[in-house]
Amino acid sequence: MIKPDLSAPVPETIGAVHFVGIGGSGMSGIARLFLAGGHRVSGSDRGESENVDELRALGAEIAIGHDAANLGDVDAVVVTSAIWPDNPEYLAAKERGIPVLHRSQALAWLIAGSRLVSVAGAHGKTTSTGMIVTGLLGLGADPSFVNGGVIESLGVSSRPGSDDLFVVEADESDGSFLLYDTAVSLITNVDPDHLDHYGSLENFEKAFVEFAEKSRELVVISADDPGASRVRSRVKHPHVITFGVAEDADVRISNVSESGPLAFIVTYRGVDYSAALGVPGMHNAINAAGAFAVLVGLGFDPADSIRSIGDFGGTKRRFELHGTIGGVSVFDDYAHHPTEVAAALGAARTVVGAGRIIAVHQPHLYSRTKLFAGEFAEVLEEYADHTIVLDVCGAREDPIPGVTGELVSERFGDVANVDYVPDWQKAADRAAELAREGDFIITLGCGDVYLIVPQLLEALGQEHG
Repeated sequence: MIKPDLSAPVPETIGAVHFVGIGGSGMSGIARLFLAGGHRVSGSDRGESENVDELRALGAEIAIGHDAANLGDVDAVVVTSAIWPDNPEYLAAKERGIPVLHRSQALAWLIAGSRLVSVAGAHGKTTSTGMIVTGLLGLGADPSFVNGGVIESLGVSSRPGSDDLFVVEADESDGSFLLYDTAVSLITNVDPDHLDHYGSLENFEKAFVEFAEKSRELVVISADDPGASRVRSRVKHPHVITFGVAEDADVRISNVSESGPLAFIVTYRGVDYSAALGVPGMHNAINAAGAFAVLVGLGFDPADSIRSIGDFGGTKRRFELHGTIGGVSVFDDYAHHPTEVAAALGAARTVVGAGRIIAVHQPHLYSRTKLFAGEFAEVLEEYADHTIVLDVCGAREDPIPGVTGELVSERFGDVANVDYVPDWQKAADRAAELAREGDFIITLGCGDVYLIVPQLLEALGQEHG
């Protein structure tokens, strides 16, 4: 993968822009905003997708496959850290002297002059961003936003608004979240991740301290997460709101009921507010508390804020139902860190009733799999009734010898609870064989594991048809 130069100068004016990997969730959202602003947008991706189709319909010129010939007369080329140094479009741009911008630089250019709300954290960002946007719209605001996933109720991951408010999911994975001129920051947690970039936990947490201190108006930060607590102790910002279940949280949640619709109490400045969500899981009650803290920090009424957040209906690839065959429901979730996997499966447990949970886990990144294999095995064995482990989705990384999905499966305490099945069709067949009426099958991972869903549904049809 490349390491973009985040200090590279950004052109003052950008008329035409080319995106390498335009179909990705983050890149497509930014491209959509450039199109909405009247810019000429081109791009490339490795395959067709729903995002590619939508962008073409909006006027983008998109090629499938990466080739230097795709690079026309443009003012800037936008990339992510996930592309390889030998990408022909990247090399052609460098050779021709075209500015190569990291996607965060392109987004910062778009945001300039806005009152920015930046949401960062190892997990929970996409949902929290969606809750803030949903809440603002319900309160009568019209923010611009770029999220890492499609907000179900809106059908898009990004949209320009008429207000000065701009809400973004800020990416901490490569330090690019420090580029933004943030007014209000939300830190969902500082759970160790991306240590391949930062080198140490100390550097990872130091970046979050800097992110918080750069906020011009307000810092909202978890009171529960140990890493966030360490960051909070080092932040000298004069305006901080903490949230969570902790007794001393400024925004505290309590009386959580997960039987039926998620319901809980939010206490703020000594006043209790009743809250209800249409998405399951204790982690979503905590995400809602963070979103609530942002809204009241922006000056909105507390009662109206918690009511508006209740309209949030989820985001794509977060406990997303794809179909039910023979009484077996197939879900997909983006969870790719042990804490996220525990949260996703814990939420599923609250709604599956007497059914069982069959997890189909695709480890993401060789470095993360090597570092967290034991933790993945622990949470999968605790929260799922049976797990099928696929091979690693390496994404931007080169393989590490000896690091495969088997590294996770061999850490299970009871090997009867897990199968390591690298072949996707065999994995789908195995899941269908195990499943019975009332069960959930849940794919887990931020790679391309969602592509196995049609095979799972087909296998279920053959098994239970």
